[in-house]
Amino acid sequence: MSLVANTGKLAGRTLFITGASRGIGKAIALKAAKDGANVVIAAKTAEPHPKLPGTIYTAAEEIEALGGKALPCIVDVREEKQIQKAIDEAIKKFNGIDILVNNASAISITGTANTDMKKYDLMHNINTRGTFLASKLCLPLLKNSNHAHILNLSPPLNMNPYWFSLHVAYTMAKYGMSMCVLGMAEEFKPFNIGVNALWPRTAIATAAIEMLTGDTSTSRKVDIVSDAAYVMLCKDPKTYTGNFAIDDDVLREAGVKDLTPYACDPSNVANLLPDFFLEVPGEQKAAIKPSDAGQIPTLFSAISKTLSPELVKKTQAVYQFNVKGKEEGVWHIDLKNGDGSCGQGEPKSPPDATLTMDSNHFADLFAGKLKATTAFMMGKLKISGDVQKAMKLEKMMKSLKNKV
Repeated sequence: MSLVANTGKLAGRTLFITGASRGIGKAIALKAAKDGANVVIAAKTAEPHPKLPGTIYTAAEEIEALGGKALPCIVDVREEKQIQKAIDEAIKKFNGIDILVNNASAISITGTANTDMKKYDLMHNINTRGTFLASKLCLPLLKNSNHAHILNLSPPLNMNPYWFSLHVAYTMAKYGMSMCVLGMAEEFKPFNIGVNALWPRTAIATAAIEMLTGDTSTSRKVDIVSDAAYVMLCKDPKTYTGNFAIDDDVLREAGVKDLTPYACDPSNVANLLPDFFLEVPGEQKAAIKPSDAGQIPTLFSAISKTLSPELVKKTQAVYQFNVKGKEEGVWHIDLKNGDGSCGQGEPKSPPDATLTMDSNHFADLFAGKLKATTAFMMGKLKISGDVQKAMKLEKMMKSLKNKV
C-alpha cells in the first residue's frame, strides 16, 4: 500500500536499479513506473528461483503494466562487463541514465570465526565493490542529466562497536556502501548529482527477513521504502545530497502522518522489529518483576515437557544459554539429538549457537514478552555461532509461550 501520491516528476526519467527483480529494488521500480519512468532492471535472476519469486522478465512485465518502460538486463554487479553492457543497452533504448539505485546486496550475519571467506568476498564484492563500480560506470551519463541521483540502500554510519561485534564482515560491507555516499556526495557536487542513502527503521518483509526470522508479522511492507525512495528521488539533486535518510523520517517530513498501513500486521505496530544498525531510543526495561527471580529452573522444567521429535526435526540446533545477573548460570536446549533435551550446564554436543543475556531478559524471552530477534537487535541478546539457527528460537518461543 502506497501512501505517497505519484507526481509525475520521474516521467521519462531513466532509472538503473541493481537487484530489481524482487523485493525493495522491484518496489522502487514499480513506484517509478507509475510516473511513466524508464527502468533498467539490472539483476542476476533470469530463470525462476525454486524458493524466491520473480525474474528480470516478470519484473519488466509488471513495470510496463503500470505505464513504465522496462529494459531487463542480466547483470551480476561483480562483473564490470555486464554492468557496462546494460548501460550501453540503456543508452540505445532510453538515450541515457538519470538515476542509479544501488540496491543489490548480500548478507551473512555471522561472527568472525563463522564467516566463510567465500561469503566475505561475496558481501564485499556485491555490496561495496558493486556499488562503487556501478556508480563509476554510470557517472558519465549522470553528468549529462539535469536530474541526476544516486541512491544507495545502506545505513547511516555509526561507529558504535556493537554493530561491528555482531557481524563485522557484513557491517564492513554495508558501511562500504555508505562510505560511497559520504565521499561521492562531496565529489559529485560540481556535477549537480545528488548522492544519498536510505535505510529502513524496521525490518522489511522481504525474502531475506523471512529467511532470517521465518516471520514477517513484525515487519513493514516494502512500500514504505519505495515511497521514501520516490520522495527522495523527486527532490532537487543540486540541494539534496549527502543525506543518510531513514524511511519513516522521510515520509513524515513529506506529510504522511499515519504509518500503520505499512505494517504487515497493523495490530502489531507496537512490536515492530528494529532493523540492523539503528539505535533504539529509550530501550524498554525488563518486564519481569524482582519477585519473579528464581524462575529459570521452573522455566526449563516446563520446557522439558514441550520437547518432541517433531520440534527436533524442525529445529535441528543445539543452544547454550549463558545467563548473567541474579540467576547467573549456564543452561542448554538440545533440539538436534534424540527426542530433545534441556537443563542446566553445557550441552553434551557442541552448541550451534551460544546466547548470552541477563536473567531478566531471559525470562521475558520465554514468557513471550520479548522476541529473540528484537532482543538481538536491541543489544539485550548476544549471539555467537550460527545466528540463523539462533533466530529459529522465534518459532520455538511461539510454541512454548502458552505452556511455559
